[in-house]
Amino acid sequence: MRVEVSVLVCRPRPEVWDELERIEDHVTWMRDAAAIRFTSDQTRGEGTTFECDTRVGPVRLTDVMRVTDWQVGSTMAVAHQGTVSGTGRFTLVDAPGRATALHWSEDLALPMWLGGPAGARVAAPILRRLWRGNLERLRYRIESSP
Repeated sequence: MRVEVSVLVCRPRPEVWDELERIEDHVTWMRDAAAIRFTSDQTRGEGTTFECDTRVGPVRLTDVMRVTDWQVGSTMAVAHQGTVSGTGRFTLVDAPGRATALHWSEDLALPMWLGGPAGARVAAPILRRLWRGNLERLRYRIESSP
């Protein structure tokens, strides 16, 4: 299942990155992220590992992730290595007027107990709506800061 969402943030890319790179704060704007625990000594950069307690409706699971790409100011990518497998990527691109286009894509495979491919067809629009809301909360958080 592929899910993609984007938002235009009316702040320069370094300001957007400064907020995005704080993985521990993702729980403040991601409604589906209940808690994040680092399992590596590092909390930034490629190789960082963490667990995220995830809630989507009645589904509760721990998402095990490893940062696979970290390009300061432009890219953060993870491999999902737990119950749900796949990859996720945030990409930041300069936009007109000192704004930043923030794009989030996920390629995920659901286990059979979550319906496998059939469950993915049901989950994709729900996740798209949820993650679009997440990006809107992040946009508001960044644009509201002094």
